[in-house]
Order: sequence, then C-alpha cells, then structure tokens
Amino acid sequence: MKKIAIILGTRPEIIKMSPVIRACQRRTVDFFILHTGQHYSYELDKKMFEDLKIPEPKYNLHIGGEPYRRQVGFMMRDISEVLKKDRPDVVIVQGDTTSVLTGALAASKLGIHVAHHEAGLRSHDFTMIEETNRVITDHISDYLFAPTKDALKNLIEEGIDEEKVHLTGNTIVDAVMQNIKIAEKRVTKLGELGLAPQKYILASAHRAENVDIKERLLGIINGLDITSREFGIPVIMPLHPRTKSKLKEFNISIPTSIHCLDPVGFLDLLVLEKNALLIMTDSGGLQEEAFILKVPCVTLRDSTERPETVEYGVNIIAGIKPENILSAARIMVSKDLATLTGDNPLGDGKAGERIVDFIDHII
Repeated sequence: MKKIAIILGTRPEIIKMSPVIRACQRRTVDFFILHTGQHYSYELDKKMFEDLKIPEPKYNLHIGGEPYRRQVGFMMRDISEVLKKDRPDVVIVQGDTTSVLTGALAASKLGIHVAHHEAGLRSHDFTMIEETNRVITDHISDYLFAPTKDALKNLIEEGIDEEKVHLTGNTIVDAVMQNIKIAEKRVTKLGELGLAPQKYILASAHRAENVDIKERLLGIINGLDITSREFGIPVIMPLHPRTKSKLKEFNISIPTSIHCLDPVGFLDLLVLEKNALLIMTDSGGLQEEAFILKVPCVTLRDSTERPETVEYGVNIIAGIKPENILSAARIMVSKDLATLTGDNPLGDGKAGERIVDFIDHII
C-alpha cells in the first residue's frame, strides 16, 4: 500500500487539504500529516483541525515566527529528517507558502514523488514571495493538480510535460460545500458581534507586500475607513498576527469604523463571509470563498492569481490607494450576484476525491 505524506503549515493549507485528508480516511489510505508550524496560534492552527474534524498531525515541527530565510533552512532540515524516517511514496503540498516550497524541495532531494495541488496559479508579480514559491514548486513536482483551466494553460505554456498535469478543480470548493451548512447551524458569530446580514463589510490583510510596507498598509486602512463611512456600516476585520504586529510597529491607529477581531475559525469565517455586504481582502482564499458564496469581493492588491473570480464579475482588483478602493467597492456593491449562473470554474466539489484517486491508482 502506498504511503502519502501530507505537508501543510498554514491555515489555508489546513482548510484546502481537509478534503484530501477526508478522502484518504474514506479509502483507508496509509497517510500521515506533517505540520511545519508556520501558523501556530490557536485560531490559525489547532482550531482549524477542531472545526474541520480532521486528525491532528503526526509531526509538528513548530517552525513559526522566523524570518523567511531561517524558516526555509529550518524547514528543509526538519522535513528531510521526517521523510527519511517515515519514507512516504509521495508527498502532497498545496498552494504557495514557505511550507509548500520546502516540503517539495526536501522530498525532491530525497527522490520522493512530489504532488502539488493548486499548481499553475500565476499572478505574474514576482514582488510576491508566493509567486516565486509556486513557480519553483511547479517545476520540481512530478504530478501537478491544476485547479482551473487557466492554471492548466499556464503550466503547459511554461513547458511542463502535459502528462504530469491533471485538471482536478480546487479543494476549496469541496471545503466550502462540506462545511457551510454545518457552520450555519453551529456558529453564532453574527449574534455574538451583534451583526445583521448585509449590514457590515468583512475585511482582511496579511500579505507581506502589503502589511510590511507602511504606506501600503496605511492606504488599505484608509481605504477601508472611507468605504465604511460611504456605506454607513462597520468594517469587521479579523487581524492576522503579522498585521497586528505591523500596525503597532508603524504606529498606525485604527479608525472607529473598523472593528478588529482576533483571527476566527473557518466555520465562523464562512458565516461572516456569507452574510457580508462586501468582502475586501488581499487573501487568495477569501477571493475564492467569496466567489463560491456569491459575495462581491474587492481585492486589495495590484494583481491576482485567481483571474476567474474577476472574469466572472465577482471580484475586482483595487490596489491600495484609498480612492481606488472606494471606487471598486461602489462598483461591486451595485452588482446582483444572485443571478450568476453556470458551472463554477473553480470546481465541482470533488477535487479531493480526484487527487486521492489519481495517487491511489497511478502513482
């Protein structure tokens, strides 16, 4: 029987790997989870496993809070030791984080097959470290699971062998479909916060190219503020630890229109997303979730690796200038997304099963 190592390290990876983990459990596949610890707070880590009811990692390397180059070094060293010890047949990584890059590099160096889910996403913006991570990971992977037709096209155009590439859909669709009804029944975050549907804006910012630069972070905060005042409703903003630290370091005051929260669990977030008037974010995952839930989205970046969300009219790229953010918000709030029909270009909710089926039968 093949042995699979599922390497993850961040909140989005836990969410997007959960359908793969569940598929492995249903098929009684021999697998284990290796957690790098890149995200390590309770809300961004352990609560994800609890909410999604997936097994805790067999290994947790607890490598978090370090600068990028130290994380790469420590993760390469420690992941390699685990892989030498447990010797899986294939390693699955997902996305574009430091954990993804180091997991793929360590496995490739040891001659272990690498499978990359969410392969082929491209922002074409190398100021984002994630773009570098995903491109390198794609070009050293043995099997590439493309979430969309556009991602598949990117891989072929980059000269990757077509036999390595497989169109599976994105597991975020699986995760949302599997959990939204559970979330609505169990979660009371709207009530706890005293929020009514369509009477708030949900916002997030955590990307290094945004929050590590004072002018960009200030532009986002000011843009959220004037948007809140324009529509007369509050902005609800769960604060990523990185963002919270940078706001303090840059001495940026939060306007009264923006209500900051500690990070929330996935089920809580799904309810907050579904009931928001508008989502404003630099997160790739939230762009996808907004699309799936048909909630208008404004992306607080200069580019996106999720072009389908823009092409279908559910998302718009605003950048970080306050006046552009407000203008984008006006456009998106005026749309009626309830009438959006057709197949979801992100997938049909069966990506996790396809990935495990391929590994189980082919590799």
